[in-house]
Amino acid sequence: MVSRDSLEALLAPQGQQHLLAFWEQLDAEGQSALAAQIAQLDFALIARLYAQRDQLGDFRQLVERAGPPPAVRLDVSRNRFAPHEARRRGRQALEAGQVGAILVAGGQGTRLGFPQPKGMYPIGPVSGRTLFEVHADKLVATAARYGVRIPLYVMTSPATHEPTVEFFARHGRFGLLEEDLRIFCQGTMPAVDAASGRVLLAAPGRLATSPNGHGGMLAALVASGALEDARRRGLRQLFYFQVDNPLVEICSAEFLGYHLLAGSEMTSQVIAKRHPLDRLGNVVEVDGRLMVIEYSDLPEEAARRRNPDGSLAIWAGSIAVHVFEVEFLRRMAAAAESLPFHLAHKKVACVEAGGRRIEPTEANAIQFERFIFDLLPSAQQALVVEVDPAAAFAPLKNAPGAKEDTPESVQAQMVAQHRQWLVAAGVAVDHDTPVEISPHWALDAAEVARKVRPGTRLTQPTYLKASSLL
Repeated sequence: MVSRDSLEALLAPQGQQHLLAFWEQLDAEGQSALAAQIAQLDFALIARLYAQRDQLGDFRQLVERAGPPPAVRLDVSRNRFAPHEARRRGRQALEAGQVGAILVAGGQGTRLGFPQPKGMYPIGPVSGRTLFEVHADKLVATAARYGVRIPLYVMTSPATHEPTVEFFARHGRFGLLEEDLRIFCQGTMPAVDAASGRVLLAAPGRLATSPNGHGGMLAALVASGALEDARRRGLRQLFYFQVDNPLVEICSAEFLGYHLLAGSEMTSQVIAKRHPLDRLGNVVEVDGRLMVIEYSDLPEEAARRRNPDGSLAIWAGSIAVHVFEVEFLRRMAAAAESLPFHLAHKKVACVEAGGRRIEPTEANAIQFERFIFDLLPSAQQALVVEVDPAAAFAPLKNAPGAKEDTPESVQAQMVAQHRQWLVAAGVAVDHDTPVEISPHWALDAAEVARKVRPGTRLTQPTYLKASSLL
């Protein structure tokens, strides 16, 4: 049992002894838990980050040096590689069993009004399948197509870890073999008082912490053994995606192929921004290196700048889909400070040393997080690949009835894609009839075309699954 005196000796030089304000009120278990949380804090790092809180980058100067990134565009006439070449090379990698997948699933469904991990949200427009099931179905079907096993590494947060583990177990891992699913938890960082830099208490015996951002994946991959597992299995590429986008084409052969043909260590999917002020990270090239400028950091005049043909000068919006070389991740994980921290001003509920509970109405705290896209400047031959948002990007962010990125808009995109596949194959689908296709029935339009009888008509909501006949 750690004594109060030893904790005082640790905290006093840091000016953080207020963390023990309620020590005498805690039972032995509570004291032990608080001591364990304190022991995990890197006070030197916290102090340094707080001291640097006002040292913002000169994004205006940076943007002046920014140009369009090396990219594979939807207009294939501009590209170095033909789509059929990329598909062939990607198939080779998949058939060789050298590809794995990373799913980032640390978010809660709070903004959806859903009190569970976002991956458990039922999004299937006809089936009611959850986001987790949609993604797992695609991965299992893709592995079956290429006759290989594709392991899935799922990163959770402290808030979503246990429910996610239980959910996958309850549903038989959605067809994944036990050894092909690893669920690991990202780390956290403490919230500090914006005025003083003191770590906040969420409760008398608990620090105010938050997940350390999707960039926390790098450290978590190492700490959990997942990165070593990927190396042991002979994986060379890891396909990275986030849980809230059910349209992502997991382990796309074409996307993997572009990455491999370019000799890239990190390749990112982007969409052409629809509006200058889209809330997407902006991928640019600065001094020969790719980087992402967050939408909140991009000066408005730079965001609105246009080329002579009327297109946006800063056009590439990141959709958080990447391919990483495993050796690149291993190298970066071994490098000190390979990912910088970003600071965010937030409203954080806390308790004062006197016991008063504070529910702030304005930002009172600073939170620290890392972003995985900050690996881009360190990647050799980094590349971006443009995708069609109608076919590849349907982020689920907001509650039903909001303006955009809602369950209704996501389901509409899913239905539109599957309707398009069926109509192209000669199936008549009545207007406003929802249709949904399981990847176990067909992964893409070409597979649909091989399975349907032209002239078939659908007049009722239809979910085509593995056993369906059409």
